[in-house]
Amino acid sequence: MAAVTYKKAGVDIDKADAFVKRIKPLIKKTVRPEVLGKIGGFSGLFVPRLKAIKNPVLVSSTDGVGTKLLLAEMLDRYDTVGIDLVAMCVDDVVVVGAEPLFFLDYIACGKLNEKRLYELMKGITKGCQEAGCALIGGETAELPGMYEKDKLDLAGFCVGVVSREKMIDGRLCRKGDKVLGLASSGLHSNGFSLVRKIFSPKELKGKTGLELLRPTKIYAKTVLKIQDKIRIKAMSSERFRREAG
Repeated sequence: MAAVTYKKAGVDIDKADAFVKRIKPLIKKTVRPEVLGKIGGFSGLFVPRLKAIKNPVLVSSTDGVGTKLLLAEMLDRYDTVGIDLVAMCVDDVVVVGAEPLFFLDYIACGKLNEKRLYELMKGITKGCQEAGCALIGGETAELPGMYEKDKLDLAGFCVGVVSREKMIDGRLCRKGDKVLGLASSGLHSNGFSLVRKIFSPKELKGKTGLELLRPTKIYAKTVLKIQDKIRIKAMSSERFRREAG
């Protein structure tokens, strides 16, 4: 009887280790001074600088990109949905006035496709750079039996910090307050189940699909600069609007 190995069962640990080594230069681009240790351990380490923050409050958010992944799969283009993943988490953190500090990702797939995953990681690290947060860890899980060979899913997790006195929660809103809108870059990462009902696969495989794949705009740095100049009483992200209404 032939020996039964983990690799024969569908999980290639050596390939996964090689992939982690390959993406380390990408992750290095997101490093902040507070990051402790290196990528590849069992957990990410971060030493927050809280002395300058009065009554610090940690703010966290977790999210995915939903069925926008199916569009990426259809177009075989994965370099933008990583940005979406970061955006969906950091933009929810910044609406309470918090600065995103660090981010972690989780990628589950049926079979490890290094080319595809590298494109995903390029997007994730680019998103972290745009948001000013560090990518301090993550997990790439090869799950044959749960996912088909070419299928994958994404999840992200972000932690930020804000002074309790500077938290933005809407309690100060009054009739007559001005409402400002920040332009989106498209549909972001919501509503793609409806998109796939409206457009045919043929349409989505062309210019329409490429336009819809435009990554979610990351507002974190812009909003943090604005709140230093004007008093913001409330903010709402796209994610919040979907849940609220």
